[in-house]
Amino acid sequence: MNVLDEIRGRLVVSCQAEPGEPLDDPVHMVALARTALRGGAAGIRAQGLRDLRALRAALPDTPLIGLVKDGTSGVYITPTLAHARAVADTGVDVVALDGTRRLRPDGRSLADTVAALRERHTVLVMADVAGPADAEAAVAAGVDLVGTTLSGYTGGAVPHDPDLDLVGALADRLPVPVVAEGRINTPEEAAEALRRGAHTVVVGTAITRPAVVTARFAAALVTSRELS
Repeated sequence: MNVLDEIRGRLVVSCQAEPGEPLDDPVHMVALARTALRGGAAGIRAQGLRDLRALRAALPDTPLIGLVKDGTSGVYITPTLAHARAVADTGVDVVALDGTRRLRPDGRSLADTVAALRERHTVLVMADVAGPADAEAAVAAGVDLVGTTLSGYTGGAVPHDPDLDLVGALADRLPVPVVAEGRINTPEEAAEALRRGAHTVVVGTAITRPAVVTARFAAALVTSRELS
């Protein structure tokens, strides 16, 4: 069974921590991943070469989507060919990269990046896109799967809800698997993404970012006190 078959119709959990957070350590990321797998996840998405190496060593048979982040804005998800090759070298099954039509820091087109990556590595390539035009261009560039990861994150206020309409639109028009990802906070939203045609669903913050989840509960109590 190949990786795409293993994650079809199932959950992939994103195990990531921001620099400086208490969980920002490979030991913790491996523990989070093991916990997610025990709960029924079929695969893991993670970022950072250190964590990816640790996860691949600890979980050699688990589908692993890898990326690196360079910066916090613009094209920062596996932004260059050098980044993509470094991620592939960790042994991941899928390299996730920015799949928008924005200018890449090394000046390469997405198609050039994908082609050059495959010259040295046998790896699937996932394009994180923001909308339909990005997705179609990414497919033309030769990617293997497309994720809705960047919808709502390329300008303006970030929406609260996941872009399930984009999931459905891409599933209807693209010849490659569509990954639903971004602001999926409930099991019901994850299930709806599958109903709209997603190949797999990636959930991160709602499962593996306890500080963020705690902050939501704490803020709700503050609001309740203010209204009472």
